[in-house]
Amino acid sequence: MKKQIKLIVYHTNEDDPKKCSARKLHKFGFAKLERNLKKIPKGAIVLSPFAEKSISKEDLYTARNYGIVAVDCSWKTAENCFKHLDEKYNSRALPFVVAANPVNYGKPFKLSTLEAFATVLYILDEIKQAKEILDLYKWGPHFLVLNKQPLEDYRKAKNSNEIIKIIKNYI
Repeated sequence: MKKQIKLIVYHTNEDDPKKCSARKLHKFGFAKLERNLKKIPKGAIVLSPFAEKSISKEDLYTARNYGIVAVDCSWKTAENCFKHLDEKYNSRALPFVVAANPVNYGKPFKLSTLEAFATVLYILDEIKQAKEILDLYKWGPHFLVLNKQPLEDYRKAKNSNEIIKIIKNYI
């Protein structure tokens, strides 16, 4: 049995605890919540909206060995937070998908931490793990329905360049 990809959340405590999917992922043992940057594995992939390279199949080895890090911070502090992280870690952007969460339903790039992790897992062909975490919320499985075609296209892409070409079909 292959091991699941380790999910880590760098949590800055700037959110509404009742709406925080990162806290729920942690509560149910799907992700590790980390408040200390020094405890994030050095080789980990950090999901960053400012990254120049998209997550893709070519990141599978790194993801399996070091994990995926989502950053749970306020959009007001995001630029500074990511600037620091992008210098130290393997930063990757998420491709175009739309949110299924009730707060940002249908909005592109306004994903919950849960949806961001599910996107990465699906692209890396860890569909079972993506579905497991999405089942934490009633609306979670709908994320895969809403984004079925782009996620399938991204999953079939070999590298970041191919994903960027595919994104152009959806924007």
